[in-house]
Order: sequence, then C-alpha cells, then structure tokens
Amino acid sequence: MKFKKKILKNGMKVIFVPMPESLTATVLVLVEAGSKYETKEINGISHFLEHMCFKGTTKRPRAIDIAGELDGIGAQSNAFTGQEYTGYFAKASFRKVNKLLDVVSDIYLNPVFDESEIEKEKGVIVEEINMYEDMPARHIQDLFMELLYGDQPAGWNIAGEEKIVRSLGREDFIKYRNNHYVASATTVIVSGRFDEKKILEGIKNKFKNISTAKKHSKKKVKEEQKRPQVLVKYKKTDQTHLVIGFRSWDIFSKQNPILSVVSGILGGGMSSRLFQKLREEMGVGYYVRSYNDTYTDHGVFQASAGVDNKRVEEVAKAILSEFKKLKDELVSEEEIRKVKDYLIGNMYLELESSDDLANFYGSQEVLKRKEVSPQEIAKKIRDVTPAQVKKIANKIFTNDRLNMAIIGPFKDKALFAKILKL
Repeated sequence: MKFKKKILKNGMKVIFVPMPESLTATVLVLVEAGSKYETKEINGISHFLEHMCFKGTTKRPRAIDIAGELDGIGAQSNAFTGQEYTGYFAKASFRKVNKLLDVVSDIYLNPVFDESEIEKEKGVIVEEINMYEDMPARHIQDLFMELLYGDQPAGWNIAGEEKIVRSLGREDFIKYRNNHYVASATTVIVSGRFDEKKILEGIKNKFKNISTAKKHSKKKVKEEQKRPQVLVKYKKTDQTHLVIGFRSWDIFSKQNPILSVVSGILGGGMSSRLFQKLREEMGVGYYVRSYNDTYTDHGVFQASAGVDNKRVEEVAKAILSEFKKLKDELVSEEEIRKVKDYLIGNMYLELESSDDLANFYGSQEVLKRKEVSPQEIAKKIRDVTPAQVKKIANKIFTNDRLNMAIIGPFKDKALFAKILKL
C-alpha cells in the first residue's frame, strides 16, 4: 500500500496509489469545499453544486452524455459532500483509466450550470432533504451536530434547508465555485493499476487551465458547553433513535488512536460491550454503534442506537453506565487485544479496493496535509494500553462534554435532562 505524492507548479496535489495486480483503477478529485465554507445565506450550496457538476459540461452538455459514457465503459461513479470537502470519482477496469480521468476532470472543471437544470434539480435536492428526515437513524446525526454547534457551519445541515435551496441561482454557483475550486485546494488521486508517467502527463494536461486564484477560508468552530445538553425531536415512530456523545478533539490529536480503541470496546462488532448489553442482554434494539468523528478543528465521540420506545430511559442509563465503567475499571489485556485485532483487521478489509485506497489517502491529504500508512495506524493502535484507555475515559466522559439527541414520540426533554449525567 505504498503511495506517491506530487505537488504541481500550480499548487495542485497529485497522489498515486499503485496496485500492480489490481483489475481496476479509480480516479478521485477532492476539493476543500463543504458546508463549513458556506454562509447561512447559501447553506447547502456545496452539496447542490456537486449535483450540478453531473448535469452537463462544455464537452458533455447533457447529464445523459456523462452517464452514458461512464455506463459505456462499465464504470461506477459518484460524488459526495461533507463539512470540509467534496469528492468526485469514477472506477472501472484499469484499461479505462484514461477515459476515467477525462470524464472526471471534465465534470470537475467544466460544469455549465444551465439555469433550467438548476431549477429542476432544486426539486431533487428538496426531496433528498425530505428523504433524510424520514430516515431517523440518519437524521439523528444531523440533529446531534445541531445540538453541539448550533447556528454555525458545523451545526448546519450539509444538504441545506428547502427555503435556501430554492433561493439559489446560477450566479451563486459560479461565485462559490470561483472562491473554492482552485488549484491549491484540489487533490487528484489515482489508485489501482495504471502507468504512472502517462497518467501524470494526462493530469497535467487536463488541469492545465484550473484557476490559481487564492482559496477562501472557513471560520473556526466555536466550542461552548458547561453542562449536559439535550435535544428531543418529536416524531411518531415505532422506534426511538438516540445519540449520546461527547466533544472530543480534532483530527491532529495524539489521543485519536486511544479513542479508536475506546470506540472499539464500546461498539466495535457484535462482541462489543454496547452490542452485548443492548441487543443480547436487554433485547431493546437492532443496531448500536460507537465511533470518534474528527475534523480539522473539532471532534465528536458518540454512541448511537435505535431502541424500543418504551425503554428509552432504561437504554440511556445503560449506555451512560458503560461510559462510566471505562472511567472506573481497567480493561483487561484479553479484551483490549481482541479489540485491537478487530480494528486493525477491519481497517485492512476496508482498504482492499482501489476506490477505498483513493479515499483513504486523499482524505488525509485534504484534512491533514500528511499521509499515514495503514501500517503506521495499526502500530499506534497496537501501542494503546489499558491505562491509557482509563485515563482518556476520565478526560472525555465528563458532564461538561456530554450531549444527547433523540428522535421519537416524545415532546418533553425534562425526563432525559434529569438522567443525563455521569
């Protein structure tokens, strides 16, 4: 899993992840443009712009021209938008890597933003927002971020709000793209099987006219909390979805390998503590998970579950009890060894394909400006001790970092506020 990184004269980054035996190749373009770079007046434009790049380019003026060409080579393609970056990718047989580069670079560099297509796509975006709101297991994550960060970009919905989405026009897209889709904020990743020399020349040629304007920055996240916080959203559901979590640290923190082990202990696999407690012992829900989510200037550690409406209070207390156990008791050597093997094994399983590796190295470049190999990550996980787990648990699992969001048939948050404490 070796990689190479190059910085072109215009400031654009290129990362190669060669897989000589692979039958596929992936071309991924990442740009530092996401909801954190937006103002309230244009919240959702990063995501909307991503959609519009597939609606026609100067070379391929219709959406069907793009889709048909990719389908014609048996490619898988998609795009995604987060808080801090947007990505465009396509994956196919390694023999089609030049075509992949041609199409993906065209999508990224040459969208036409046809006004009639913008108006039509507004309906699609609004229905996407509605779809997510009808998926409480997903929507609870949006509400949890809103609870923590409120009315600042980190607390806004990445997809935006219907009123704002419907107000956006062609000039908004052009201005936003000019501010952010520039060489210094762009990383091109090619992974899989390819000729490095040829593909580098292809990248230089395709991106030779990319803007070299100065990149617009984002505002730093503000962290403000003194006591436990609760958000309850009423929805008539057959199951309550909840998240209990804590403010953690940014992606640069040396604490993150320890928090990875903590998340593995609590929610990593079917033998994890929360899975065994909630599903096997209490029989209150189907899914339960735990993870530490990191960004350039903040982080969130959380546990989430979908549970029986009648037993929500009981479940919340059980989750809090598991957090407290990690503060009070040392994890056994046997358990921590099992968790480390689980985390490392799953990491390698998730990096078997060319698109997975492209995302792995590309996201590190965009967020950290530094790539760490899977082997280095595995070593840091291996080095975590039971004493470090107990120490970090006492540092992070505190009332002034504690938050809970709930979607279910409840209107009064007083009950949950009463039990939310460690």
